[in-house]
Amino acid sequence: MNSASENIAIVLVEPQSPGNIGMVCRAMKNMGLSRLRLVKGCDRFHPESLKFAVSARDLLEQAEIFPDLASALADSTLTIGTTRRHGKYRQEILSPVEVATRLREQAGPDCRAALVFGREDNGLTTDELSLCRWHATIPSAEAYGSLNLAQSVLLFCYELGKAGEFVGGGRTIQMATSTEMESLFSQMGACLFKIGFLNEQNPEHIMRSLRRIFFRAELDNREISILRGMLTQIDWASSGFDGRKRP
Repeated sequence: MNSASENIAIVLVEPQSPGNIGMVCRAMKNMGLSRLRLVKGCDRFHPESLKFAVSARDLLEQAEIFPDLASALADSTLTIGTTRRHGKYRQEILSPVEVATRLREQAGPDCRAALVFGREDNGLTTDELSLCRWHATIPSAEAYGSLNLAQSVLLFCYELGKAGEFVGGGRTIQMATSTEMESLFSQMGACLFKIGFLNEQNPEHIMRSLRRIFFRAELDNREISILRGMLTQIDWASSGFDGRKRP
């Protein structure tokens, strides 16, 4: 059985403060995690990063750099986006304890999880959150709900460590990776747009809801293949459709 340290990656999207990157490394090492992924952002080898990383400089050196969030999540099967804002497309927001519990009970032994944190000033965009299966937040005071990036990472890492190793709940199937899910959504969007189901002015309005539905289903590889085969057949069958609804 793999430990959380081997299965969970911490992903920072465009971090703006070198000191925060260093403190994140220290927080991760304190709690036994070692996989850091950075989506662009400031210089990880800035003197401030090295200063605050202390004895966790090895995590800075081993960190993987990605051009965008989609590529940083490509090989992950469970992705969790953090946010402090609730809204129309940000339902079912979990607490750190709930995230840790779900991971421990639902993640299979080969699960690759990614916990995503956004920019210090604006967090993750709605489009970036839509790439994540689960959404999570740290309950805080309404008067001032914004936490420091490194503090947020520390709180989640603490709960993950406290929850212990993945037990999997008996799940043996391999959940679809982020890349496989995004391929499904891309084909689905194109197909539904072609048959006139999506609004031309705002196709993402419905697609974000469909993402939430299929993320909740926790699809495996075979189920992805079935759905993509169905969409291919719909695309073929509608080849002569002119985009207008019949009376």
